Amino acid sequence: MRNLLVIAALALGLPLGSAACVGSKPQISAEDKERLKAYILDAVPPDAKKTDVNFENKIHLVGYKVEPENAGPGTPVKLTYYWRCDEPIEEGWKLFTHVQHEGFDRHEGLDNVGPLRELRGKSQVLGPDKWERGKIYADEQSFTMPKELRGPDTIVYVGIYKGDARLRTISGPNDGDNRAIVARIKTGVPRKDDGKRGATDIPQLQVGKLAKGETIVIDGKADEKAWEGAASTGPFVDVGTGRPNTSFPVNGSAKLLWDDEHMYVLLEIKDPDIVGYFTTKEEQPKDWTVTGQPMTWTRHTSEIMIDPDGDGDNVDYYEIQINPQNKVFKSQFDAYNKPKTEPQGPFGHEDWDPKMKSAVTVKGTIDDPSDKDEGYVVEVAIPWKAFQKGAKQLPPKPGDTWRMNFYAMANNGGTAWSPILGQGNFHKASRFGRVTWVTKEWLAARAADAGAAADGGAATAEGGAKDAGARGAAFVVDAGAVRAAAAQPAAAREAGAP
Repeated sequence: MRNLLVIAALALGLPLGSAACVGSKPQISAEDKERLKAYILDAVPPDAKKTDVNFENKIHLVGYKVEPENAGPGTPVKLTYYWRCDEPIEEGWKLFTHVQHEGFDRHEGLDNVGPLRELRGKSQVLGPDKWERGKIYADEQSFTMPKELRGPDTIVYVGIYKGDARLRTISGPNDGDNRAIVARIKTGVPRKDDGKRGATDIPQLQVGKLAKGETIVIDGKADEKAWEGAASTGPFVDVGTGRPNTSFPVNGSAKLLWDDEHMYVLLEIKDPDIVGYFTTKEEQPKDWTVTGQPMTWTRHTSEIMIDPDGDGDNVDYYEIQINPQNKVFKSQFDAYNKPKTEPQGPFGHEDWDPKMKSAVTVKGTIDDPSDKDEGYVVEVAIPWKAFQKGAKQLPPKPGDTWRMNFYAMANNGGTAWSPILGQGNFHKASRFGRVTWVTKEWLAARAADAGAAADGGAATAEGGAKDAGARGAAFVVDAGAVRAAAAQPAAAREAGAP
């Protein structure tokens, strides 16, 4: 076989070295190999900080340096990552670096910066697809901090990618999206209060329990008195920045209630041109998943994301989408976006059946662009039993906190209660808001504790309103029921309906 390759190479006028590379690992030139030999080590330098991020048992990030560790505006920064190759990987894999400055909409990409990452065609000159087993590679990069920083932290992430795929992080510090967390650079800049949510600002909501004998009828009308005082997210915000939505065509808000059997969600979506679209899988085979669910995110829909254990780690979480036609997509996921099969699923475990009840009221006309619509209202009751996988206790006990997010979507984009801030897609549980399930008794006990700890810690307002001690929420005891009217963070308070 080798002789045939040599003959073919000679016939084409190629150097014999080209034929030698066919079917083997990509090679670097002798000149590049000599120039880069100083970056190939036998051990991690003793002055490097130790870490261990395992990429599929093939590559390990085993150390790093950040010089300087504190870097203010305009400061040059040198980063060095020490990679160990345990098992050579196939051609095409490359290194990436994302530098996330707090308060910035998008990360700074350094994918092809540094001696090992210089591009030769579509490949990095000494990228991970050229590494040898047992060697340590010193991957150096330099960049300059922006002159205008907006917060005290800059986080450095690295990983290994090929096209849209990334090598999985099996263990070690990572963000759940197959990015190793390398370092947090202190900028010395205080967080600016510019109406924009920072990367660590997670909205919170305390949700009151229905009074004994009080019920919610799922009809999409939301005309029960309980909904009037239910805990509200306020207007959704820009999913990338956390600022008030001023450009995306749809927006929304959500309210929540609960009892011993169900979680109740009310989504009020503002949509000037309501799109339903879906008919049947037979008529639209490319718009439905292989299990027969409508791919509602590709048109207009509301969305509920639920991580029952409240830790935001994307282990055992749930997705529910309900569109203006009351067509539903629902699924359970084991990990971040997993399992998933493109292009038509299944997406997660689509056989999950929450046995929920939903209803939709449309304020306008569906699939008629000739008029202007107001939007639609989604009302849903989801049994607690649906969350057997992941929940610590069902129903939750007063004071338990879950992680949830709500979206108003159009054409696979949308607005959100809690913005994702470029840290992943709409499944990113670490960006879900915190929802705490409360009762009047729990609130009263907490207010009493706060009053004992600090004079004036619990203020009483007209009608029995009490400060529950939680940021941004006031709770009113009304005829034995807890009403929660949440005051939103600045970005949400200022957001208006489009």
